[in-house]
Amino acid sequence: MSLANPCLVSSLSYTGEKEKKLRRSAEYHPTVWGNQFISSALSNDQKKLDAWSKRVRDLKEEVKEMLESAKGSEKLEMELIDNLQRLGVAYHFEKEIEEALRLMYHISCLSPATDSDLRSTALRFRLFRQQGYRVPPDVFSKFMDHQGKFKETLITTDPNGMLSLYEAAFLDTHGDAILDEALAFTKKQLRLAVEAGRLEPPLEAMVKHALELPLRRRIHRLEARHYISLYEKQDGHSPKLLELAKLDYNLVQTLHQKELQDISRWWKELDLAGKLTFARDRVVECYFWPVGVFHEPKHSRARDYVTKLIAITSVIDDIYDVHGTFNELQLFTDAVQRWDLAAMDQLPDYMKACYNALLSCIKAMEEDLAPEGNSYRVNYLTEAMKRLCREYLVEASWFNQGYTPGVDEYLRCSLISCAYPMIIILCYVGMEDEIPEELFTWLRSDPKIVDGTSRGFEQERGHVASAVQCYMKEHGSSEQEACEKLREMVDVAWKDINGGCLEPSAPFPVPLLERILNLARVMEVLYQYGDGYTFSDTDTKESIASLFLNAIPV
Repeated sequence: MSLANPCLVSSLSYTGEKEKKLRRSAEYHPTVWGNQFISSALSNDQKKLDAWSKRVRDLKEEVKEMLESAKGSEKLEMELIDNLQRLGVAYHFEKEIEEALRLMYHISCLSPATDSDLRSTALRFRLFRQQGYRVPPDVFSKFMDHQGKFKETLITTDPNGMLSLYEAAFLDTHGDAILDEALAFTKKQLRLAVEAGRLEPPLEAMVKHALELPLRRRIHRLEARHYISLYEKQDGHSPKLLELAKLDYNLVQTLHQKELQDISRWWKELDLAGKLTFARDRVVECYFWPVGVFHEPKHSRARDYVTKLIAITSVIDDIYDVHGTFNELQLFTDAVQRWDLAAMDQLPDYMKACYNALLSCIKAMEEDLAPEGNSYRVNYLTEAMKRLCREYLVEASWFNQGYTPGVDEYLRCSLISCAYPMIIILCYVGMEDEIPEELFTWLRSDPKIVDGTSRGFEQERGHVASAVQCYMKEHGSSEQEACEKLREMVDVAWKDINGGCLEPSAPFPVPLLERILNLARVMEVLYQYGDGYTFSDTDTKESIASLFLNAIPV
């Protein structure tokens, strides 16, 4: 254990010139929500909520009948399943959808489909791969010419099919050359069609939306909100499906509002944001993460666990990145490795509140899980948290030494310091599903995941160089070249994720693995145009409002 310089182990009231120089400042914007989610009145019209709930129960039975009736037509069945998934209500029909796709898949293995419809072929491929079936991409060969290129007439003869092929291509794995070709082809042709104004609404809006970010990488709950508005404009849409989607969205939103209100009150009472004013105050944004991973009502406890620990971890991240001196960070890292409240005595005053909050939060989880025999899960979470702080200290040492690591060294560290491995373990800790302990052991072995690295903000405030700067320095490349290379790395990581979710490679059932996929989606959406978590007063604010404030008119 390193001993800190006494002049640096002090409270925030210390204003020595030496300490001021050693500390950094990020000037984060304050919370954009204030006490809105604490003070906002929740819907107390219980009569209306009860009526909605009853109507949802009735509609669910009618949709089950629709699924049963569609069994005579594979196309109708696939379209219905796709709409249920995109409207955000598929979780009500998991068994029915699983059985329908299982039968379709086995039939296709015995008797491959002979249709020449690009839309149906691509949709079938996407639904099967989403379900974990390793279907080969050569089903698209019939849409290619003798030179192995997709026929350019497809954009004029079947634009819906082109969009479906584009979406299917994002379920690619390593070695799927046809899908690589499909993606390049559809992206180019769809962009040209949009620019030329050749697409009719609502298809044009759907294409623009997909080109911005494909379905595979979107957050389900946000996509449901968006798709409901598009589905309503489609000719031949099902009024029953639409009504179910709207009512279910609003009912689940009411639950999310109550959860967010309780969490916001907890955060205010904890008062870390008030005590440590240098840190980001983002508890509402923290709740956005687990809703992206599992929005379904049954995962209420998991959302609570994830939000609270991410909020505390965010403050810890800022202690390492922004405020702590290197000697103080060594003390904090040592205290976390000891995982004992007695270790708090060695910490400066401002760190004590955060350290106490961390241990208390995880202790509460352990006590909560004990009656059901799942407290062992917390051991994996604790070890992940210790590891995270060790990697935080590595990055702090780089900054302290003025050292720029090579890109491989940086990425090895950032894979942990991005907090993704800890958060995904955290997601499983709170789930009430039956989860084998082997899953936690497997997660501890560092399976390949998408790394949500920073977009350059840290350099502006004197933080350790980001992956972009590391790559530029190591390879003598331009910033644009470095960004393109790192984007390629992200695409490769998505291939790893896609491949890991397919049988027989998938080590666990797809519904369990989908939580990893969903967390990757959250990272993709939050960091698509910069750091949407830190700078949450832009697109992130709009997304949160649509998820937790604005109900859908019914």
